[in-house]
Amino acid sequence: MGYKILSKKELCPNQYEITIDAPYVVRNAQAGQFIIFRAEENGERVPLTIADVDKSTGALTLVFMAVGYSTKKLAELNVGDELVDIVGPLGKPTEIKKYGTVVCLAGGYGAAPCYLIAKAFKEAGNKVYMIMGARTKELIFWEDKMKNACSELFITTDDGTLGEKGFVTGVLDRLMNSEKIDYAIAVGPMPMMRAVAEMTRGKNIYTEASMNPIMVDGTGMCGACRVTVGGETKFACVDGPDFNAHEIDFDEVINRTKIYKDQERRRSENCNLLKMAK
Repeated sequence: MGYKILSKKELCPNQYEITIDAPYVVRNAQAGQFIIFRAEENGERVPLTIADVDKSTGALTLVFMAVGYSTKKLAELNVGDELVDIVGPLGKPTEIKKYGTVVCLAGGYGAAPCYLIAKAFKEAGNKVYMIMGARTKELIFWEDKMKNACSELFITTDDGTLGEKGFVTGVLDRLMNSEKIDYAIAVGPMPMMRAVAEMTRGKNIYTEASMNPIMVDGTGMCGACRVTVGGETKFACVDGPDFNAHEIDFDEVINRTKIYKDQERRRSENCNLLKMAK
């Protein structure tokens, strides 16, 4: 059975939102979980965090950047086309409970998974601040959805073209110094999440970070997504993807991510050479 694409739109340059008919996935999906898809029969397995679900219709929303071979293949599909398969929901959902005041920090592509997380925390009775950051205004998306999912939305851009000029950490610093923050969660680039962890450590604010290294099987068998947390080896696909940010060995994760990026770059170059040869 294929998974039909119900809608597709380009949110910003090279970043897409697709909605897929996947009722069996949506039925049990929770904030913070992910799926693994294959765009074609012989394609690789690629993880994407669940961005939104509609339990009444069984529609699954995914947001992705077309940067590697498989995500570029996914971007080529249109409404009515089908993905070969989807596995999920996978991973442990974000632990949602009433903390008091919660801060969700979304860097770049991290805005998509942060939507469901912020929404769930708000529904649990928390005061929820959402801080979205990107390089420039063209890379900010879902602004209206985010406003509905949180108590107050802050937007930062590196160049100041939208919201405040600067980084998400600047707004976080201001919030921490103006009121009591009970919980924080960061989703986005590794350097951003590490910076958030260092800032909240001094304030003794429990903080989680969503690990998004390359996953292969999604069941903990391959070890590709291993991460050291509190001196112990964990697997992002089955033990996470959320972990105590103050215990994550970010140096290890960042170094491994660089290796995967180099491998993907080489694979894309080889694919382009093959296409030219044909």
